[in-house]
Amino acid sequence: MKSLEKNKALQLRALGQSIKQISRDLGVAKSSVSLWVRNVELTSAQKQQLSENGLKKEFIEQRRVTRLNNENARRQLIIDGAQKQIKKLSDKELWLIGSLLYWAEGRKKTRNVVSFSNSDPEMIKFMMAFFRRICEVPEERFRAHIHIHPHLDYKKAEQYWSCLTGIPLNQFFKTYRGMNKASRHARDNLPLGTMDIYVCNTKLFLKIYGWVNGIYKAY
Repeated sequence: MKSLEKNKALQLRALGQSIKQISRDLGVAKSSVSLWVRNVELTSAQKQQLSENGLKKEFIEQRRVTRLNNENARRQLIIDGAQKQIKKLSDKELWLIGSLLYWAEGRKKTRNVVSFSNSDPEMIKFMMAFFRRICEVPEERFRAHIHIHPHLDYKKAEQYWSCLTGIPLNQFFKTYRGMNKASRHARDNLPLGTMDIYVCNTKLFLKIYGWVNGIYKAY
């Protein structure tokens, strides 16, 4: 098998192809190709062509993609290192973070309803843990409401959010299918819509409001 690849590499090199291109075409390491073709002497015209190819748009794009991949790899190392600094959350940490998230994204005007809305599944999962573990909301008290663009598959969205949250479909309000001004020019960036979690409980609303005020005054 290697002899076939070597012979093909020699043929391609004799035609003036670069070592990198031969490596990519044959699916072998550049070091192997370099070793195989080290005795192939290129003509002056072939050397000139390889030099010019390096300036062509497609080769510039390939280098751009390589630089981007390297940059993404460096960024991911930072992300991974930071992620390892976070250990399993205690109930107290969940309590404080959940309260702050509600402060940022929760409904604050209707005092007899606790309501949290978001399109990020991880955010919704986190808040469901907050409501269950910290607020001790009984399962039957949860209600859900989906907002989704009218051309999207709302049935799929309902199944998805029900599975993610553990809220049965019979505790979902009728899905709202319509456009709003904020998303009129972004029709497909939320294929599963936005999820609203509802708990009709005045006491819980007031407790969360108090927690938020306490955090605000304590820092």
